[in-house]
Amino acid sequence: MSNANDTIKQGRFEYGMEVLSRIDGEAGERVVDSLADISPELGHQIAAWAFGDMYARPELAPRDRQLVTLGMLTALGGCEPQLEVHINAALNVGLTPTEITEALLHAAVYCGIPKSLNATFVAKKVFGERGLLPVPATDTLDRAVMTN
Repeated sequence: MSNANDTIKQGRFEYGMEVLSRIDGEAGERVVDSLADISPELGHQIAAWAFGDMYARPELAPRDRQLVTLGMLTALGGCEPQLEVHINAALNVGLTPTEITEALLHAAVYCGIPKSLNATFVAKKVFGERGLLPVPATDTLDRAVMTN
């Protein structure tokens, strides 16, 4: 690889790390760092491509991207470590605990209650660590009566 390619690759990585740090904070940085001794290229792609190219696109606001990400990770299942990072990220970009739990509840309709439960328990862990429990309950009966 030439020096010009190396410079471009390093620049993409650095920009991606800036975006990742703004969205995911230290948790995202730890993910990339944890790959250094096993798959540094995967860490590079997470920063350069996923965050530098995709998350940085202006067509969706960061909070909207996080809602999509939470829905996808919930639907996939088995992604609890990534859900933990992205629930923190969702809070970092302005989503409230109520909005997050509502998104995870809504996911139950499309991917099932077990996956929604698993994601909700990850959210509970994150909210607990950040001192955000209990999440205010919403009264769906009152809302249903008000809309009819």
